Amino acid sequence: MSEDLIRYDILAQEALRGVIRKVLEEVARAGLPGEHHFFITFQTDYPGVRLSKRMNERYPEEMTIVIQHTFWNLDVGENAFEIDLSFDDIRERLRVPYAAIKGFFDPSVKFGLQFDVVPTEGKMAGAPADKKASGDQDETRRASTGSVPQVKPKDESAAKKAGKEKGKEGGKQDSGAEVVSLDTFRKKK
Repeated sequence: MSEDLIRYDILAQEALRGVIRKVLEEVARAGLPGEHHFFITFQTDYPGVRLSKRMNERYPEEMTIVIQHTFWNLDVGENAFEIDLSFDDIRERLRVPYAAIKGFFDPSVKFGLQFDVVPTEGKMAGAPADKKASGDQDETRRASTGSVPQVKPKDESAAKKAGKEKGKEGGKQDSGAEVVSLDTFRKKK
């Protein structure tokens, strides 16, 4: 079997991350249509991710944000997006490079994507990946309502337990959705 010198796996992931960018561009322009909302899981220690010190201490490796009812200033760049969300009634500015995204899920239509996150060489943690990122993002501002971050459980039993607990809190829990990993389509050696 010949070696894949073109790296179709990487090209496919880049293209699918482009889908996320296009969706976020539309949301920034026109708002969330219908019942659409997003769970975006990303690697917090990835180069170019910006979180406040408080959020970085709370989520040192990975976190999931919910873009649904309350968010502000969604700014979609070529390589990353920035958004203001509320965590424990404190408004925070986040910057997330698309390459840091591990998962994207829209429960309203049961659409999900899962990615491999591999740090790129030559990038320094916290370095801007595009020109739209500017200013000190470690400041926090007060807000009255907002989304609550979710940490993605490591295994399915923990995910089911977290889903049941979320259901007890009054949150809507969709089940039966399937997230497809690109590894599913790759040939196993």
